[in-house]
Amino acid sequence: MDEKEEYTRRAGGYLLLLLMLIAFAFIWQKNRGVQIAGGGTAVIPFQSPVPSAVTPESGQTETNMGTAVESFDQPVPILTSSNALSPDSNPHTYQIKHPAHNFQTYVIQQGDTPRIIAAKFDISPATLLGGNPQMSDEANALQTGATITILPMDGVLHIVRPGEKLEGIAEQYNVAVEEIIAYEANNLEFPFRLEPEMQLLIPGAEIASFHWTPPRAISYDDGQWAVVGTGSYTWPVNGRCLTQRAWFGHMAIDVSTAIGDNLYAADTGTVTYAAWAAGTYYDYGNLIVINHGNGYETLYAHLNSVGVSAGQTVEKGQWIGATGNTGRSTGPHLHFEIRLRDVTLDPLNYLAGPVSDCS
Repeated sequence: MDEKEEYTRRAGGYLLLLLMLIAFAFIWQKNRGVQIAGGGTAVIPFQSPVPSAVTPESGQTETNMGTAVESFDQPVPILTSSNALSPDSNPHTYQIKHPAHNFQTYVIQQGDTPRIIAAKFDISPATLLGGNPQMSDEANALQTGATITILPMDGVLHIVRPGEKLEGIAEQYNVAVEEIIAYEANNLEFPFRLEPEMQLLIPGAEIASFHWTPPRAISYDDGQWAVVGTGSYTWPVNGRCLTQRAWFGHMAIDVSTAIGDNLYAADTGTVTYAAWAAGTYYDYGNLIVINHGNGYETLYAHLNSVGVSAGQTVEKGQWIGATGNTGRSTGPHLHFEIRLRDVTLDPLNYLAGPVSDCS
């Protein structure tokens, strides 16, 4: 074999060896694919990877030295919106702004009444109830030393309950949705989403009047009473100075008295309650209730002492106890009510004689 043939034979051997090495490298590289949880495969390039960025549109991870294709079976979430006026909040699409109220507070003083406090802040007495859910419709819900919230304008402070929407709240208070939105401190912005416990001021609204039914220690199933009243009423105390007149949130009169002043039955009747009366939204202290047998009842609250007992009949003008300052009261006075079949009435429509407002 000459020199040329020997060179050709060796070159062919080297070429065959090179092809075999290339084929081996290709097979080895292919088998390096990594199985990914969920059923997909990521092919890792031979070069060392560098930090990458994911492009959600393509689902690929791109590097400057190659591409690793990732395949996942999990669905891609789709953000949706609601057309409701107050839809549920979605932290991915909307950040709720909370109200930014700056309410004043007031510590109740001796002798305060809703009328007196309201006059100090140029709001209506009803707004005191609207800004303080812990109060009832009775003046005796005020207690010396207690702190109450003063709203900046007439209205109601509404605490949002779970599931409530703006439309429903507006309907509850019979006001326009736009009025609630327009109050700047409510911080309501489209799409007007609400969260439980948010405090919204409802301008111009009034809270529903709380109605308390007095307890009855005795009753007659047949509706017959031992005595029947005259149908006219005398003043239960000697004073005529009123610390509070009747209004929708306080259907009674409060008459200024001293502790221990004499108390008289306003009309003939049967005592149905004569003891302490207290509860969550009221605290009348020592209370006497007289049923006059003709559908009418009279109530005498905050007494210092009770001089009658349940079941006893009394005559018009008879002494029944002494006035005081018991229960939730900001000073000595008589809280006096007249009711017709459990409906509270303005006592001044039934009592004769001049009255004055205490200063």
